[in-house]
Amino acid sequence: MTGRILVVDAVPTNRIILRVKLSAAFYEVSQAASGHAALNLFRKARPDMVIAAAKLPDMSGRSLIEKVRAVAADPRLPVVLMHDEDDVNERLISLAAGADDVLTKPLDELVMLARLRSLLRARDAEAELQLRDDTRRALGLAEQASDFEMPGRVRLVGTGRAGPLRSLQAALAQRMQDRIEISPMDEALKVAEDAVPDVFVILEGETSVGEGLKLLPQIRANRALRHSALIYVALPDQREEAAAALDMGANDLLASGADPEELSLRLKKQIARKRVNDRLRANMQDGLRAAVCDPLTGLYNRRYALPHLNRMAERALAQGRDYALLLLDLDHFKSINDTYGHAAGDVVLQGVSKRLLDNLRAADLVARYGGEEFLVAMPDTTREQAQRTAERLCRVMEERPILLPGGSAVTVTLSIGVALGRAGQRQDPMELIDGADQALYAAKNKGRNTLVMADTVTALTRRQPGGSDGGFTGLRQIGPEPEPVAWPMSRDVKTGG
Repeated sequence: MTGRILVVDAVPTNRIILRVKLSAAFYEVSQAASGHAALNLFRKARPDMVIAAAKLPDMSGRSLIEKVRAVAADPRLPVVLMHDEDDVNERLISLAAGADDVLTKPLDELVMLARLRSLLRARDAEAELQLRDDTRRALGLAEQASDFEMPGRVRLVGTGRAGPLRSLQAALAQRMQDRIEISPMDEALKVAEDAVPDVFVILEGETSVGEGLKLLPQIRANRALRHSALIYVALPDQREEAAAALDMGANDLLASGADPEELSLRLKKQIARKRVNDRLRANMQDGLRAAVCDPLTGLYNRRYALPHLNRMAERALAQGRDYALLLLDLDHFKSINDTYGHAAGDVVLQGVSKRLLDNLRAADLVARYGGEEFLVAMPDTTREQAQRTAERLCRVMEERPILLPGGSAVTVTLSIGVALGRAGQRQDPMELIDGADQALYAAKNKGRNTLVMADTVTALTRRQPGGSDGGFTGLRQIGPEPEPVAWPMSRDVKTGG
């Protein structure tokens, strides 16, 4: 499933139609006919999103927004309201009341599904940043946020005539205290380092055929601009472009042209959301780096990883989601140090760290757990997904040697133990780490350069800590220990079994 959605509508036909469309897109759907029924169901099902009719038998959809977020204890919970008619004033009132988006019946399935995907992506990204900030606070590294806020910076980028763009700029300036600037398409990315826009608004013209879409991936790929919010403004006959924009990274969408009142509401929300995310990123990068990051690899260290795992386990229990822990150990790392020196060993550890980061999701935690041992924590991950990830990491590590100072190259392999935290089961993360640790030893016995799932390992006693190939004691042999590898003095040296 791609997410859990609660549908709230008093009309059974509406609920059934929406359930069919969402189920076909692999969402898990629950249904309620009233606001109070929705709140009761929410406490049990804990959905990722709520889609509610604007009019319910016992309350309005706007009232439900506040109540359901209070139950969820999460102001970021996405809530979408459905209106029977495309009434601009009603849509503005719903947005001002806190709705993340407003849909009009009959629902345009193409645009609706794109909107839902975009909202869930944003929620997951923000939740991960918040989780990392919570960990920082638990470590006593929090600082009081400043109450002073500078005006936001908005850049309007048009694909049509300049006149309407200037008119929109003037209309927004009457409704907002933020800086509003305009730019043609070919100059949109020309931004001074100290003047990066908080939000880009990309407006398609009447005669354009998706020219604005070309700008979205360029902004997302630009290191200086990729954290700017994006609002895409399409015209009613550009529904395919509108859906594509959301899937290409737009944070919000106006599908019926640039209404200044609606755009100003959406801009204020995007500016506020970006500032929260910027602050969380800054907290994570600056506040944690010295205390909880490994100075050699730049990865988190054990001090950060263990509190983070506790919070991940709590969230997985509340949401009913599986999560996975991977313990990875470099095969024959001692031989690298003995053959090439410790400086070369440091280069290998740095190279392995970079490859791990490059081949895992942004939400996955990668930490140096000790010596040449690494810990990977993967939220919302099934057994099959964890196994495929471990297999991929073994493969990408073996396929390309790491270059050492002086021109030598060494091919490094990994042994990996994988343990799974099961949905709905309260488990001590340290027990999962112990299971992954035993599976890691089994992978060493199996011949190295492989993975072992913890739930397949039996008859093992705990190994002594140490994190090196030679640090295992007090273990019952599972299979024959592989012969040690003879290290030839060549430019391409295999380190793994």
